[in-house]
Amino acid sequence: MARLTRAESQERNRARVLSAAREEFTELGFREAKIDGIAERAGLTRGAVYSNFPGKRALYFAVLAELAVREPRALGPEAARDARTALGAFARAWVGRLPLATDDGPGAARLATDLMPEILADERTRRPFAQLMKLDAILLGLALERLAPPGSPPVRQVRVAEAALTTLHGATQMATAAPGFIEPFDVVSVCERLVGAELGGGWPITPPVPPARPADEPWNPPSPGTAGPIDMVRGEPARLGGDGVVAILGLHRLEAVEEAVRAAPPGAEITAVMVTGDPGELAPLARLVVTDLCGCLRESFPPAAWPRLRVVLDESGAVAAAAGVPSAGDATETAVRVAAGRIAARADGRGACHAAASAAVAPAPPGRPRARRQN
Repeated sequence: MARLTRAESQERNRARVLSAAREEFTELGFREAKIDGIAERAGLTRGAVYSNFPGKRALYFAVLAELAVREPRALGPEAARDARTALGAFARAWVGRLPLATDDGPGAARLATDLMPEILADERTRRPFAQLMKLDAILLGLALERLAPPGSPPVRQVRVAEAALTTLHGATQMATAAPGFIEPFDVVSVCERLVGAELGGGWPITPPVPPARPADEPWNPPSPGTAGPIDMVRGEPARLGGDGVVAILGLHRLEAVEEAVRAAPPGAEITAVMVTGDPGELAPLARLVVTDLCGCLRESFPPAAWPRLRVVLDESGAVAAAAGVPSAGDATETAVRVAAGRIAARADGRGACHAAASAAVAPAPPGRPRARRQN
């Protein structure tokens, strides 16, 4: 038998730790689970567990994120749907996963019982979670907007999405604390009735921001592949070599991506690249929250209605480095405009997404070779 490489051995040990942790959390719950117990189940040392995950909470987030990624989801139907029907289907997909009053013991259905208490326990997780919820609402709102009746005036639906997600997360907490208290189909009906509600919240006028700086730099993002970036919206490898706007956003600045979506020319590709200064704990949380939302979205909305926005979790920092951001953190907001396969404009700080998306980009001079494109 061929000897495993160091990388293969590390990946195998990480998988063993995740599997053992899932068993421990399922049987005992987060509170009673112990790192020593997880190590024993995995057949590894306590140190081996900590070499893969910084702590029990990070491991808990990673287990839930792994389940969200692997959960099979049917793709939405090809036939067009109206926004109310799609949001009702989204709500049904959501409540269909909730624990039931007849569930006995902690079990897999109750594995996420301690998720919200752990998020609330620390400002380091509360603030990123608030921005992840903003991103979820933007994704759901953009999908609702794409199902507007033909010829109707454009109406921003992000506030409707926020209200729907508030309802669904509240239902999740009640199902955990008081199983059987609420009828799930009542929750679906409430969400359906939100479509068309006049909640205000039209897209605000963006305050003056410095214009993007012209640039002429190579754009060589990581190629899609086994270990390449994944578009979390579509659940497939992200091909980032095309033209458009790439926003490098820390977990405290995720809502800024809507500025890029609203300011970009029609049809432009928009990519939100999530970065964090604490990848060990916050990257699994980000993967969990966004993957969970996108799984329900793909199940309930037709592909034609999926947002024209890609979301990438850049744990390694490779995409950020390609955009000229070698050291990204949770407060990062940098956006670049890619044209003719090169970075043609860039902006940093608050307002960067709007500035880069609205920048006037000159065509490439004749004869200049384009940067490499991804297959």
